[in-house]
Amino acid sequence: MPVDAYAWRVDTAQTLDRGLRLLTLVADTPGGLTVTEAANRLGVGRAVVYRLVTTLTEHSLVRRDSGGRLRLGVGLLHLARRAQPLLADAALPALRRLADQVHATAHLTVADGDEAVAIAVVEPSSTMFHVAYRTGSRHPLESGAAGRAILSDAEGWTVSSGELQPGAYGIAARVHAVEGLRASVGVVALAPLDAPTVGPLVVAAATTITTSLS
Repeated sequence: MPVDAYAWRVDTAQTLDRGLRLLTLVADTPGGLTVTEAANRLGVGRAVVYRLVTTLTEHSLVRRDSGGRLRLGVGLLHLARRAQPLLADAALPALRRLADQVHATAHLTVADGDEAVAIAVVEPSSTMFHVAYRTGSRHPLESGAAGRAILSDAEGWTVSSGELQPGAYGIAARVHAVEGLRASVGVVALAPLDAPTVGPLVVAAATTITTSLS
């Protein structure tokens, strides 16, 4: 192999490695980070980070918010959708059981940056009226039971009332101990839910889904 070809491959591999490390760094920093912070964390110059950010931005994998901080881009959602069907398929049996136990819409929600995104939704089969909660629905992690459950490290469940939709009540529990996944399982209904009864059912469903994904 010619020396210049070898050098090109080494340089390309190094650039790819740095780009992937930057992408991982941004993903692991929910509040975003500046170019300077990224350069310091990666141990490279700001010019290197600027070049990497330019390329990642062109592919919508990284974006810069209004404050100039680096955050994950929507292009990652396209890649994630390839994995989401696998997550949804693993979760559906537990969600169906939960929806029929509680007579409420059940869902699996994952964190996408600072937002919560529903990737699997199951409506109860035995009720005429229920909350229409669509796959792909988004809301801030800080709002609603599903988002706050993702943010919580505690066992148990989280309750919400009318935060995302007037008259809607939710209970959610975090999916624990699945590497690389920040998610919760929840139910949402048009009437108040009895938390002492429904909460343990939601936690049990989250535990079942954790086992399915582990």
